[in-house]
Amino acid sequence: MAEPYLAIDKRIKLLKTIKSRLIENEQALVAATSKDFGYRTEFDTVLGDLLPTVKSLTDTIKRLPKWSRNESRSVGISLWPSSAHIHYQPKGVVGVIAPWNYPIQLALVPALSALAAGNRVMLKLSEFTPHTNAVIKQIMDSDVAEHCIIVEGEADTAASFCDLPFAHLLFTGSTSVGRKVMQAASKNLTPVTLELGGKSPVVILDDMNIKEAAKTLLFGKLNNAGQICVAPDYVFVPQKLEHQLVLQLSELYKKHFKQGVEGKNLTSIVSDRQYQRLIATLNDAKDKGAQVFEPIEGHQVDELKHRMGLHILTQVNDDMRVMQEEIFGPLLPIMSYESLQQVIDTINADSSPLALYLFGHDKEKISKLSSSIRSGTLAINDVLMQVTADQLPFGGIGESGMGHYHGIEGFKTFSHARNTLVSGKFNPRTGLLLKQNKLLIKLLKWMYLRR
Repeated sequence: MAEPYLAIDKRIKLLKTIKSRLIENEQALVAATSKDFGYRTEFDTVLGDLLPTVKSLTDTIKRLPKWSRNESRSVGISLWPSSAHIHYQPKGVVGVIAPWNYPIQLALVPALSALAAGNRVMLKLSEFTPHTNAVIKQIMDSDVAEHCIIVEGEADTAASFCDLPFAHLLFTGSTSVGRKVMQAASKNLTPVTLELGGKSPVVILDDMNIKEAAKTLLFGKLNNAGQICVAPDYVFVPQKLEHQLVLQLSELYKKHFKQGVEGKNLTSIVSDRQYQRLIATLNDAKDKGAQVFEPIEGHQVDELKHRMGLHILTQVNDDMRVMQEEIFGPLLPIMSYESLQQVIDTINADSSPLALYLFGHDKEKISKLSSSIRSGTLAINDVLMQVTADQLPFGGIGESGMGHYHGIEGFKTFSHARNTLVSGKFNPRTGLLLKQNKLLIKLLKWMYLRR
């Protein structure tokens, strides 16, 4: 191949082309995602899907020349007079498997990071978002297509995709499927980045303004109808504040979503399968003793349109599916607590979450919680927004994922950091080493083997 990978200026030109096409196709993407979901608000598509993608592109275009520079490293006196640096090389062909819940952002941000690093990309789009896929294919067509190939298909296509000998493979989706992806990739020794999920807990401290916490939680739980890998999954609240939290969530919901599932500000559940899963999870909790609060009685579910409003659950326990599985919908379990250690022990008994949310202002308690609980990301007095910070890496830990992307971490994930040692014309070291010079050996032993 005459040009094994694009020079930096050509990569920037390519990224600018894609950015321009994304902006031009804003309304087409809004309409397409709404068709795929049955109904999706413009807010959820623009603010949650399109804007983060364009922001990431803008930041990458600005910073790529700096990211791609060689990094000088010290060689120490033992390798004098040579110099050393790290050179970031493209890995080759990168595979990206995208999910359905954010079909623009979670498809394009990793793919564009891989392109920025100089790779070619094969992008497997979700079979559940055909209308969005059609617009993305138009955006990535013509001159972009030689650098990024779009793949569509059902589960068998995805399985075959994972078997390909990629230089790197990134998958976003469930932990159960992530295990299969990693197993398939291992046959080719393909390195993987897995962006999974899990149950992201919220901990409210006793010094927190409950109304403010409720506002933030309501936004996080109803954005995209809760179909987000970092959505608040369940809440710990001091026992004395539990009733107040339920009341504030209910009042705020009635104020901002007063028409319930008949309103135009609530995104639908993406498919009948996902809707029925949520109904089954809710019924399982009811059957096992959970108390369910529906802020607007009679307007909380619509089976025909796959729509579901907020359901607040109290008196939940570990036997319920709602406390065993990632919810991925507008069900919000609330658990009261008496001690922080109880909270820490309960969260740590499960696998490490993708996100941890802490609400309060007591620095000592926040420090204790953040240092005692491992999580992929952490947000204090906020939800979801940590993912949109372009200069912060995003990724899970343990069963919530492995590896990072976003910002410079995305560039480095899809690059090979090549160790480079440069020796010039004057290099007495090799002659001394060849002769096994005793004085040199004594000097090195004195320098490095002293106690």
